[in-house]
Amino acid sequence: MAKNPKVNAFLHKLFGTTEGDGNMQPKEAIAYSITGIGQNFICTIIGSYITVFMTDAIGFGTTKVGVMTGVMAVAWLMLGTRVFDALNDPIMGSIVDRTRTKWGKCRPFLKWMAIPIGLITILCFLPVFKANMGSFVALSCIYIVWSVVYTVADVPYWGLSTAMTNDTDVRGKMLTVARLACTLGAGIVTVFVPIITSGVTQKYLYTAEQAEALGNSLLAGTPMPECYADYSHTLKITYFITAVVLVVLAMPMFFYGFKNTKERYSTEETTEVPSLKHNLGLLFKNKPLMLIVLSGVLGGARAVYTYTGGLYFAKYALGDEAMYSTITLLVIPGGLVASVLCPWLTKKLGKKWSYILSHVIGAVAMVIMFFMWDFKTGTFINGGIIVCVICLIFVGIPQGINNIMTYAMIGDTVDYLEWKTGERGEGICFAMQTLINKIGMAVGAFVGVMAYDMSGVDVSNTVGTMSIDGINKMWMMLVLSGVVSFIACIIPMLFYNLSEKKQREMVAEIAERKAAAAAASATLDATPTEA
Repeated sequence: MAKNPKVNAFLHKLFGTTEGDGNMQPKEAIAYSITGIGQNFICTIIGSYITVFMTDAIGFGTTKVGVMTGVMAVAWLMLGTRVFDALNDPIMGSIVDRTRTKWGKCRPFLKWMAIPIGLITILCFLPVFKANMGSFVALSCIYIVWSVVYTVADVPYWGLSTAMTNDTDVRGKMLTVARLACTLGAGIVTVFVPIITSGVTQKYLYTAEQAEALGNSLLAGTPMPECYADYSHTLKITYFITAVVLVVLAMPMFFYGFKNTKERYSTEETTEVPSLKHNLGLLFKNKPLMLIVLSGVLGGARAVYTYTGGLYFAKYALGDEAMYSTITLLVIPGGLVASVLCPWLTKKLGKKWSYILSHVIGAVAMVIMFFMWDFKTGTFINGGIIVCVICLIFVGIPQGINNIMTYAMIGDTVDYLEWKTGERGEGICFAMQTLINKIGMAVGAFVGVMAYDMSGVDVSNTVGTMSIDGINKMWMMLVLSGVVSFIACIIPMLFYNLSEKKQREMVAEIAERKAAAAAASATLDATPTEA
């Protein structure tokens, strides 16, 4: 904690905390947020670039794997592994709820899993893989192991937020800052990696002038066939070095979060350890949580353009891989403003309606974007690119709201579960949030690679590789999937009825129950027994 009284006062106001050994302190919220930065360094380098590493650097985009194209093999690997990984989340959540250590049940995993996650992340980008079945199988196995190991740290990290405080306002403010930190971590990777990879491979790519001279402007920014071997090798090395750097930066952040946080609201150590079957049963007693999960799954494609699909579109349709950084940056202002306003929006509209209205804005913005495209020429209509820039800023609003509100709402459902059953279940409840995230990553990667395949990209034989029809297909896949997803995820939330007022009433009732139980226990202990 800062020694300067003014800084202390500012931090307490920022997080809504108060002095006192029994209360969460700002230094804990800061440590929690710093861990989020490191976590998103790891998550984003895998979530946004492992598919590009496989299709473009290794070369699975130019070969077959078994009976299917390498591109489709990668697409199904991404989807299958992520769905498998998401289904593991409830199991991990149950493990967290069964954990009993002197450090608590969530914090220990930040300490135990930091190094394994780092090492396996680096293995995913080893530059030794080649475009053959053996390498595909090996990398697939490593990727599956990574997904499991990452889950072991991800579920308890988010569950920790409810163990640190049960005050919905304080928790909401802490999660606002934490999600902003996570966005910062993801943004650094998303923005700078394409700039780096584009810069180091530029000499192997067609320039706009060369493309025009060949009579095909769509070749701009794609590899020259005679340079493809050097291009892919350089890309492999670049991704590998980038992964190593990010891991080295991220690992200390996990340890820092472990050391500087404290669990206050967890199941008592004397409580019977719940079984997986019991914990899964708790999920279905938590109706508000199930509605959040359904909304999240239906919204899995709302941010496809920020995953692999957006990178492919920038690289092969716009002719400049670094444009992916620009697309990402355009979303940030709206997301940042919405994130900062989350506490205010919660107070004025409530979490539910802030979530719903922001997604209406996102759907409208993407519908407008769709009509800014000229399908005859495979490019934007006059002035369309300016409108799309504005729309992307508005699309950032539901992204910012979603990044914070869903975590805060799931935190409230933990209190709801304790109020209803007497059990908190932080692990199993927040396993649902990580499940939502992974479904989103799975859908994002799958749709992006499908768009890549449908558009006819062939990075090793770029002459005529992209047609207007191919670009149009990629545009429709990325934009329309977002529109449908934005609309679909609103529907379950219309039935969500856990308000902020109700959450406070539940927390107060839980406290009264515990006080009454403690008083009854004290009375029983004080009653003399007969000789």
